[in-house]
Amino acid sequence: MKNRPFSAGWTVLGAALISVFLSACASSVPRAIPVAEGAARVDLGKVGVTMLSDGQGARALDANFVRNASLAEVQADLQAAGLPTDKLEVPYNSLVVDVGGQRVLFDTGNGEFGAAGSGKLLENMSKAGIDPKSITAVVISHFHGDHINGLRNKAGQVVFPNAKIYVPTPEWNWWMDEARYTATPEASRGGLNTARRVFGPLAGSVIRFEPGKEVLPGVRSIAAYGHTPGHTVFMIEGGSRKLLYWADTTNVSMFVRNPEWAVMFDMDAEAAKATRRRIADLAIAENALVAGFHLTSPGVGTLSVRGKGYDFTPLK
Repeated sequence: MKNRPFSAGWTVLGAALISVFLSACASSVPRAIPVAEGAARVDLGKVGVTMLSDGQGARALDANFVRNASLAEVQADLQAAGLPTDKLEVPYNSLVVDVGGQRVLFDTGNGEFGAAGSGKLLENMSKAGIDPKSITAVVISHFHGDHINGLRNKAGQVVFPNAKIYVPTPEWNWWMDEARYTATPEASRGGLNTARRVFGPLAGSVIRFEPGKEVLPGVRSIAAYGHTPGHTVFMIEGGSRKLLYWADTTNVSMFVRNPEWAVMFDMDAEAAKATRRRIADLAIAENALVAGFHLTSPGVGTLSVRGKGYDFTPLK
């Protein structure tokens, strides 16, 4: 009986300490500060991040979009998230990272070749006060058109004239292989033609790297094959918190919650599913922020486990 006041006091103190700890953890999550519509900054101390919208696309939702889930299941998930059930709205997000004395652009967006509503990267770079000439490195995750078309305009000019261009070697080898191109029916050469149009005139200057290597100081590449044969993600280190740019590890946030779903754009569905779990688990284990090309605006946030999948919470 005599110990109760003492125990009660420690209980109150313990609760207070836990509250302070949780509050401190919450306040340690960086904020995404809007610069203008379509541009937001995240301050990571020695690493600066600017998220830049390249606009948004939309596609009609049909039974073919997710190969291993029914249309009814997909629509139910969209409805639960408060999203339209007759179409899929797809955001495009590039990012500029100031790290290790470099200004690095990860993926270049649709440029002048995308659908209506896309191709906003340069406009939003201007709003954020970033001159394309100030980009010293362009790092490409994979060769789908919405990631590489912004590298050169319709006149053939390089949009980021002072930047060295870095691409994953296995991605280059798959898309630029002449034997594959010759063996592919002409009607199915769309992506192969895009890669050649973008990179053909630059082939002699493009720097190819093996995933797993440090591409630039503070930028570590990680193989994430499946979406494409050489799809690669990047861990950006040296700031107050790590940042994982996971490119197209998932399409929109619906696939974060459902990592087993196979989207029609995944070239190797089984490899892509395994990659999603491996990369998501890595982000959580390393307490890294996650930035994704198709994630909910501003395209950067935190990741947590949710049932059999994960949850993406955008930074505010």
